[in-house]
Order: sequence, then C-alpha cells, then structure tokens
Amino acid sequence: MRSGIEFWGMSDVENDVRPAQAVGEHPGGSAQPAGSPLFTPPALHAGESRRGLVLGAVAAFAVALAVVLFLVHGASRPGATINAVLPADAYADKLPLSEVAMSESTSLSGGKSTFIDGKIKNDGAKTVDAIRVQVLFHNDEGLSPAVETLPLSLIRTHEPYIDTVPVSAMPLKPGDEREFRLVFEKIPENWNQQTPEIHLVQISQQ
Repeated sequence: MRSGIEFWGMSDVENDVRPAQAVGEHPGGSAQPAGSPLFTPPALHAGESRRGLVLGAVAAFAVALAVVLFLVHGASRPGATINAVLPADAYADKLPLSEVAMSESTSLSGGKSTFIDGKIKNDGAKTVDAIRVQVLFHNDEGLSPAVETLPLSLIRTHEPYIDTVPVSAMPLKPGDEREFRLVFEKIPENWNQQTPEIHLVQISQQ
C-alpha cells in the first residue's frame, strides 16, 4: 500500500535546485569589487557636463543683464530719484542758467505739478542736442537731498499753453539762448521750500 505522500528522488531535487547568486555578483558570473555599492549612479557624459556649465553661465548672464537694464531704465525714466549726485558734465560751464523760478498748477482731477522754468544759454563753441539734469531738493533735517534726474526740455511756445520739446528738436547752437522747463509730478515732503540746485550732468554735443 502506497502512502499519499510521494518523495522526490535525490536526482530530481538536485536537478531542480539552482545555486544562489552571491551578493555583489553579476548575473553573468563576474563579481563586483569588494565594497562597491549595489547601485551605481550613471556617470555624466562630457557633453552633459559642458551643457550644464553653459546653462549656468547663461543664467548668470541673464541675471546680470536684468540688473543692468533695471538700473539704466530707472536712471533714464523722467523724474527718477537717484540718491547719488553725479558730477557735472565737462561742457556744463558753457551752459549757464538764469531767471530760474518755480510754479505750481493743479489739474481738474486734483493732481499737482511743479515746474522749474528759466533760461539757458550756449556760451560754448559746440551745438548741444540733449541735456540731462539732476535737481537737488534740500531739507532742514540734516539729511541728504532728494535727487531727481530728468531730461531738460525747451519751451517752444507760451500760447495757447506752454508747449515743451526736447533739446533735440531745437538744438542750442553757439550763442543761442532759450527758455527751459522741468516738470515734477511729486516733490519730496521734507523739501525746505528753497529753490533747488540744478546740475547739468549729461550733455550731448554735435
């Protein structure tokens, strides 16, 4: 009488059992060096390394360019406030200002504008087609003055209203004298109400 449990023969067991793969041994049979990690991150190719360096350089250049553009745009915007007082242009002493006066006007919407009017004369030997000025509004608090940087405009006509144009539209030839106007939409609150200083910091000549 045979039992319900059958036993395999040793030959069957030997044929079915496969040797266990040792830790660190590749399927092909070659073993990794002792102490090497089981999973090794893929090495970067030379092209990928160079591409990373190029992308990093491009990103750094973009940031630097953005900063430069911001500074240039801020400095060139009419009425932009710049804390640093720039040196006068070398030709500035050839363009004396006279009859400088201030006035205000209020629009129907309640907005207020402040004007500085005067005359400018070209005592030099060159034609001037652009002038940028810095206006220093002093205070009585011992603080540095507020500095406004903007282009100087020339008055073309007074009637029916005062119309201004850039200097490039009416270049100042040697000996010419013209009326000018500077317009401010906002004046520093701590201004001491004294006529501010006007510095000619950038002059374009032909």
